[in-house]
Amino acid sequence: MEQYSTRQNKISRLVHREMADILLKLNKTNFTGKIISVSVVRVTKDLGIARVYLSIFPSEFGEQILSELKLITKQIRGDLGRKVGKSLRVIPNLEFYIDDSLDYIDKIDKLLH
Repeated sequence: MEQYSTRQNKISRLVHREMADILLKLNKTNFTGKIISVSVVRVTKDLGIARVYLSIFPSEFGEQILSELKLITKQIRGDLGRKVGKSLRVIPNLEFYIDDSLDYIDKIDKLLH
């Protein structure tokens, strides 16, 4: 497991909190009837990239939502910059991934029962 610095952890928490807020607003306009939540944000050592892991429900829309988010990543990064610009000198580039751990847990649960 990679060791994170205090600075990485602080930035991860900040980006996590603000991304949740941004996605909540986006969800109301673009993805009605679906739930998108930020499960984890991992920031690289150089603080240049924030990898945002999303839980999407219902999960069959995951790939579609992910591709739509990738198309508007610049806009989302701009929104993030306006929110955290006073706290961060450089706004990290965003990479979105699907966090399928809930599906994995559900699959294991079904196998055990």
